[in-house]
Amino acid sequence: MTGDDIDRRHRFAQDCARDAGAIARRYFRSREAPSTIEKGRHDPVTQADLEIDRFLIDRLAGAFPADGILTEETGGSPARHLWVIDPIDGTLNFARGIAHFAVSIAFCVGGRTESGIVYDPISDEIFTARRGRGAFCNGQPIRVRATDGPADAVIDAGYSLRHPAADYLALIGDLLGQGYAFVQNGSAAVGLAAVACGRIDGFCELSLKSWDVLAGLLLVEEAGGWTSSFPHGPGLLEDHRVLACAPTIRQSLQDLMPEASTLSGKGPLLSI
Repeated sequence: MTGDDIDRRHRFAQDCARDAGAIARRYFRSREAPSTIEKGRHDPVTQADLEIDRFLIDRLAGAFPADGILTEETGGSPARHLWVIDPIDGTLNFARGIAHFAVSIAFCVGGRTESGIVYDPISDEIFTARRGRGAFCNGQPIRVRATDGPADAVIDAGYSLRHPAADYLALIGDLLGQGYAFVQNGSAAVGLAAVACGRIDGFCELSLKSWDVLAGLLLVEEAGGWTSSFPHGPGLLEDHRVLACAPTIRQSLQDLMPEASTLSGKGPLLSI
């Protein structure tokens, strides 16, 4: 696959994300609460998730029929040329009328994320990154914040019921003990985009899937930040710890989350 092929997908994915975001925005602004199905405790899926999931699959498969597609709601299998999609990252927020959610689309080639799109349909901000070419918000370059250290830093500490509450409480205690402030916004994609544009200084979570983070991790990396790796191949279907931050606080946060890989987001290449 050539660079031009990836560029074409990168541009197409931005249009898809905006159109998908319009669907989410229509549901979010309607007066009726969206119908939900509980996949697990505090883990809902709404009609909007399913509609956007189908919309994106149809659009991408129609334009690039040879590419693989992996989504949160439909699943899929690893492939050499692969779209990894979360139709609404932050569904619990979305379902409760909280405007912290986003459409996340990543495109991977040979086990490396080459394009990342995170679209916040309520703020109408589209965050984009093409590997080696920087990160942008609505077309303007973005960079991670040059934080002075923990006492000057705010970390989004994501929470998942896939880990015992004691693990989460220990992580928060460690962050506070080092002098960090923390927030919990309920969307990894939004949190990583916030790191990339310097609104906060880091993001961490003990258990996330590929569709939650691949686009956002590329945003942070291309904005000059540091990210842990997310394994490709079969690892795309598994839960992993995620850490992303400004380089000046990398070592401090790695000491708190030593299990987060230090391979700077690249991961092993696929052999398929």
